Amino acid sequence: LNVTEEKFVLDTLAGCTEYKSILDVVVNAFYAQDGRYCPISERNLYGVICYLATFQLEEIGFQHFSRIVKSLDTAKMHKFLRFFFNALHLNTWIKDEWSHFYDSVYVQENWIDPLLRWQPKVQQLIEKLTDKLSHHPTTVKTARVTQPKEFNLTVPKPRAIPPPSPALLPVLPKPQPVPPSIYKPPKERKKLEEIKTKNIQKAKIIFSLILFYLAPFICFKFLCRIISAVLVLWSQIFCGQICLLFQTMYLGTAHKHCEKVHNIPIKLNTAAILREGALYQRKLEEELRRFENLQQGAGDPSEFLEWQKQMRGKDLEELLAETECRRLQGKLSYEEAVLAHQNVIQENKKKADLLREEKAELMNLCAEKHLQEQKEMKELVEQVMEGHKNVKQAKAKIQEHKQQIVQQVCEESGELLRQALEEKEDKNRKRYELIQQIRAIESLPSIRHKFVDLTETGGHGLFGEMSIVELRERLSLLKEAQKAAEEQKRDQIIHEKQAKEQLILDKLDQISHFRAELGRAAALKQEEKKKSQSGERPMKDERILNLQKKVVEKTTERKKQAGLL
Repeated sequence: LNVTEEKFVLDTLAGCTEYKSILDVVVNAFYAQDGRYCPISERNLYGVICYLATFQLEEIGFQHFSRIVKSLDTAKMHKFLRFFFNALHLNTWIKDEWSHFYDSVYVQENWIDPLLRWQPKVQQLIEKLTDKLSHHPTTVKTARVTQPKEFNLTVPKPRAIPPPSPALLPVLPKPQPVPPSIYKPPKERKKLEEIKTKNIQKAKIIFSLILFYLAPFICFKFLCRIISAVLVLWSQIFCGQICLLFQTMYLGTAHKHCEKVHNIPIKLNTAAILREGALYQRKLEEELRRFENLQQGAGDPSEFLEWQKQMRGKDLEELLAETECRRLQGKLSYEEAVLAHQNVIQENKKKADLLREEKAELMNLCAEKHLQEQKEMKELVEQVMEGHKNVKQAKAKIQEHKQQIVQQVCEESGELLRQALEEKEDKNRKRYELIQQIRAIESLPSIRHKFVDLTETGGHGLFGEMSIVELRERLSLLKEAQKAAEEQKRDQIIHEKQAKEQLILDKLDQISHFRAELGRAAALKQEEKKKSQSGERPMKDERILNLQKKVVEKTTERKKQAGLL
């Protein structure tokens, strides 16, 4: 190919690959209606012609397109172009199917309208193809004469080979029965379910303990907002009734837990004691540093912290409102999608009715054709039966000749079988004699005596070679040294443990002192907050109210549409 032809071929291949989904709509419909008897191997041919007519007709010109069509099979191109350039097809289902992939306005302006403009010229090309098909000479098939054939007679089976002697056959062990555990469910599944239920219970207990222990360290109002946000999410997932009950119960008793939490004894391990001691030590250093800064003239950051706390509360409220808006927007989009789906179902029902009518017409045509084929088959069977009557005499002669041949073959095979059995018996006899000789040689006793002196070396010429007695003495010395090292290590561990226990006791005293001080400070702060706080309920966001109204309207519209369906 030259440069221009190679570019045209590559552009056509790239376009067919890019618009494969659009081309498949037309080709699949052609194979379902007019091209039912066309081979599936020509599918790419119709796809290329459809691509050239839709996307490249104005670029390459109608004359070039007609040359390409005329160079192919006339009947196939006539059938496909008549199907594709049908104005009813282009304006109805082809436009609708292509609008699923691209915008309907774009499909109408760029693809459907150009095809309708080229339709008169393509109709002239179709008429030329029709004239060419009408003047094309048709080949008349001559009926084939039925020729009689010989019957395929059953060949007698050869005589069976006599079985070998039972002594030479190997004895197979009895198979083990199937264990009954295969038909029972595995125990691991039951264990996994038990572990799952235990883990769920543990998670619930841990969640309640976390809320219980975090109550004295977090602002009461801020804690209530966090719990209400978490319970709103729970209510959306688990139907909300149990969680709302827990919300009312917990928010009513949260203040009581804040007062009683310091009186509950908590068992701490070593790591927790050291961690809490380090925390209180760090807080003590920060307080000392703050007092030093105040003495030097620095400002008190309490007002800034109060403002920061208020701003965080506002951010949390905005976050909850934004979350509710997103949820309502998702619900609104779901209602719109359901309405669109119901409209598509109605359109599909109309198309299905049209297809049923076409299918009924096709079934009637197939039934008439089937009746005609049955009549032709009956005539053919009658002709074959007349030919069978003249073949019986020839059949008897052939059967006698075949019986003579079979008798000769049986005599020859019996002689060959007898020779093979004699050779096999000789081999088995020689093998048995050889096995008896080997067993007699192995049964002779062998006497082996060797005396070992434990005080002598092996004499292998190695460095550091020693006798077994010397080796045992060295091993005993090594064991004694190892025991001494272990005793020394044990004493060291005991001293370290005692020092660590003393350190933990000191930390516990320090922690109890700090806890008592923090409890008194928290009680004073709580009393001040009770006086200053006012229980005002926040108003709902206007966006949430508008979205809720839209969701209710879409839901009622969907229910009306469902009632009509």
